[in-house]
Amino acid sequence: MFRSFAIFNYRVWFIGAVVSNIGAWMQATAQNWVVLTELTANDAGAMGITMALQFAPPLLLVSVTGWVADRFDRRRLIMVTQTLMLLLAVALGVLVLTGVMTLPLMYVFAFALGIITAFDNPARQAFVSDLVTRENASNAVALNAASFNTARLIGPAVAGVMIVLIGSGWVFLVNATTFIAMLVALALMRPHEFIPRAVGSGRSRLADGFRYVGGRPDLLVIFSMVFLLGAFGMNFPIFASTMALEFGHGADGFGLLSSILAIGSLAGALLAARRDRARMRVVIFAVGGFGLAMMASSFAPTYLTYALALVFVGFAAVTTLTTANGYVQTTTDPVLRGRVLALYMAILLGGTPVGAPIVGWMVDAFGTRVAIFVAAIMALVACAIGVTWTLASGRLRRHESRRFRLTLDETLPITVIAPVPEEFSDEVAGTTPIPLPHATSAARSKNSRADRPDLEKSLDRKF
Repeated sequence: MFRSFAIFNYRVWFIGAVVSNIGAWMQATAQNWVVLTELTANDAGAMGITMALQFAPPLLLVSVTGWVADRFDRRRLIMVTQTLMLLLAVALGVLVLTGVMTLPLMYVFAFALGIITAFDNPARQAFVSDLVTRENASNAVALNAASFNTARLIGPAVAGVMIVLIGSGWVFLVNATTFIAMLVALALMRPHEFIPRAVGSGRSRLADGFRYVGGRPDLLVIFSMVFLLGAFGMNFPIFASTMALEFGHGADGFGLLSSILAIGSLAGALLAARRDRARMRVVIFAVGGFGLAMMASSFAPTYLTYALALVFVGFAAVTTLTTANGYVQTTTDPVLRGRVLALYMAILLGGTPVGAPIVGWMVDAFGTRVAIFVAAIMALVACAIGVTWTLASGRLRRHESRRFRLTLDETLPITVIAPVPEEFSDEVAGTTPIPLPHATSAARSKNSRADRPDLEKSLDRKF
């Protein structure tokens, strides 16, 4: 489960990521709560717009961000993005504490954070392949998810308590200090131990990633499922905050729900780390389980039962996304990995600008439970897409020895054509030319010319 920790650079990366992610979850919780309760009167639509502005840039800039992740030094690129996020967090904290923050200004900050994140995410995802070998890539991706969800377990709960005790502005400033941990981790790494990056034979082009994905039907199916999940199912800030208000809880109740969601998410990430490799079938089963768990949560009668349902929601969500991410990383041409991962993150995060405003509108118009139920239906549609592709691809077939058992192949069976023996005759043997090896130096060329008459005579006698 923890085999990637044997690598020094990955251990340092993991520790820095845990600290930084805790701060990121604290800021996300505070930002959503400020929009919902301080800048508006419980307006879920405004929260949806904020999320849409934050997650739109990865989709809009996908053709550039992936190319940058493949073209430039990823460690230095991450240092730049983390520094910019630190400065942005300081500015947000100061504006909230001084009472200057307004809803339009929050929209601007959300969009700016989205632009930085658009360059940060592909670089961070592809940077894993610089730290560990391909055999450990799936394990490292799963441990990254464990780091992310360990932070989710701690960050929202701490943010909720801080908002109640000292105010939301201080949460942004605390987040700014956590970026220092990531910057220190990147500085402590040993560059000479990085895995050599694959270099393309020709000039790298922005469109190469699109063409590569277009020729991979399995990746198109993965991207379709991830898009539906990201657009409608991953709007947890809207769901959890409005459900907390429905059950009569404040910021601390909202933060606790986010942390409870992380319990299942962490379990899903650790189980994914135990698997030897990422498989498509796990993605399909997990997204179906996510739809069922979301459907169950929409009928939860109390705060406790809703919190219990969130454990299963988190487990299924992280199993889906971690396995999908690992599948993309381990099956993609290394030369194009940054561009393909940029497309993956754009599809995942870019679905939010489409789905979040719709979900926010549904919450305001029909209630949170209806919005959660619709998200569950979309997850089941994603599962149906995966099942349909599996059946159509020919991977599901009857077992060779057991009549009522089915087997699922990871790759399509290859039809081998038996070779047809050539007809042999004296005429064919007498007219078939025999290629002679070419000389590689002047001396060998001279010797071969000198020996050629003898060779021709021996060949004439033989035939």
